[in-house]
Amino acid sequence: MIQPLIHGLILAFGLILPLGAQNVFVFNQGANHKRLIKAMPVIITAGLCDTFLIVLAVLGVSVILLSLPVLQIIIYCIGFVFLIYMAWSLWKEQPQTLEHYYSMTARKQIGFAISVSLLNPHAIMDTIGVIGTNAALYEGSDKVLFTVATVTISWIWFIFLAIAGKFVGHVDRTGKYIIVLNKISAIIIIIVACLILKQLLNILFR
Repeated sequence: MIQPLIHGLILAFGLILPLGAQNVFVFNQGANHKRLIKAMPVIITAGLCDTFLIVLAVLGVSVILLSLPVLQIIIYCIGFVFLIYMAWSLWKEQPQTLEHYYSMTARKQIGFAISVSLLNPHAIMDTIGVIGTNAALYEGSDKVLFTVATVTISWIWFIFLAIAGKFVGHVDRTGKYIIVLNKISAIIIIIVACLILKQLLNILFR
């Protein structure tokens, strides 16, 4: 009973740790809001999206979906457009002081969080190829424990990222570091978008 739990914890932590568009966005929103409660929409949305993908991977449904080339092309196209738009929005954010932060509305946070979670082909492929494959090693209650462990790590990590971002925002009383953070976040997201575009071109011209 302990093995699938530890397996799931270590695997999920290894997958979620690298700096990607989703992590950058959650951290960024924690930093851009004066109160952590204001960043809850992005935390909850990112957590629910990861839970959704993990459950699909464990059930094997996502493998069937991505076996359709047309669906892959649609996901890559939509993901690329959303990431470019999000990078552009982050690049434009210009908080002058801590009292005059421009922070995303809950609706915008949710929309962007969904785009970097469900419309990020790399995140989907990681979930399917790694978590889905490893989950196949277990059956019954062991598979449930493995799934719960991976989902739990995702939620804890997103909360941690938002808190870490909030700490940076609290230390930065002038807002100048937040501006730099927004620029860096935008650049990282553009890089991810370019990688997605490369994958899309490979599918279209292979």
